[in-house]
Amino acid sequence: MATTTLPGGTFSLADDLTLTRVGYGAMQLAGPHVFGPPADRAAAVAVLREVVELGINHIDTSDYYGPHVTNQIIKQALYPYPENRRIVTKVGARRDAQGGWSQALAPNELRQAVLENLENLGVEALDVVNLRVGGLDAPRPGSIAEPFTVLAEMQQEGLIKHLGVSTVTAEQIAEAQSIAPIVCVQNFYNIAHRVDDALVDSLAERGIAYVPYFPLGGFTPLQSSSLESVATRLEATRMAVALAWLLQRSPNMLLIPGTSSVAHLRENVPGAALALPRDALDELNAIAG
Repeated sequence: MATTTLPGGTFSLADDLTLTRVGYGAMQLAGPHVFGPPADRAAAVAVLREVVELGINHIDTSDYYGPHVTNQIIKQALYPYPENRRIVTKVGARRDAQGGWSQALAPNELRQAVLENLENLGVEALDVVNLRVGGLDAPRPGSIAEPFTVLAEMQQEGLIKHLGVSTVTAEQIAEAQSIAPIVCVQNFYNIAHRVDDALVDSLAERGIAYVPYFPLGGFTPLQSSSLESVATRLEATRMAVALAWLLQRSPNMLLIPGTSSVAHLRENVPGAALALPRDALDELNAIAG
């Protein structure tokens, strides 16, 4: 079921960077808890090739998924990359031997992370690198000038084309922009978690993409009778409703739903095209109230 007409169309982050608004998040291609290899590597490869068949040009990843595993699978499945393929990655964290997540924001750690992304993806320059500075689902206060400057310097070296930030506050975004332009912000946001509402609108006015993660609540799944009710009424899945709401929320919203299943991928993409009527939008908007 290949298609080149994706819900929401595209969004231009820069003159040389246009992404399909429906992207693909590769996190689930690694093993359980995003650690180690997948049980079925061939199935992971098949998902990525289906992403291409569906017309998606926006793949979100990180070399700390696995670690290294997800990027190596992306390279196995898609290299040499088509001209319009855009891979967005993240640095700023690492995995310990037990699979834990730790910050890795020292200059040497960031430089190593960029180089490892380049090597495992098999590219000479990364399309977008997001600096992840907060926790799993919330920003941490404080200056991000030192780590962001490291990435800005690597951009000047030609190793990174564009920069973004992840799990950050509005103040940290402004600080980053005082050092180098950013093209996207990736934060925790969904129907129920809407702390960033004002930020979404502010970024839209400036032409900066907002990329929400955890559309259904992430590690703590969203439980909502309203979401269930709307999905049942529209004969759609909860994920379809959640993704459609995000697409309709703002034109700068880019989606990166993840799955390790070709079948679920084929559901998610057309599901995002669901047109939510006014009464459904009102019911969904009230969830966060």
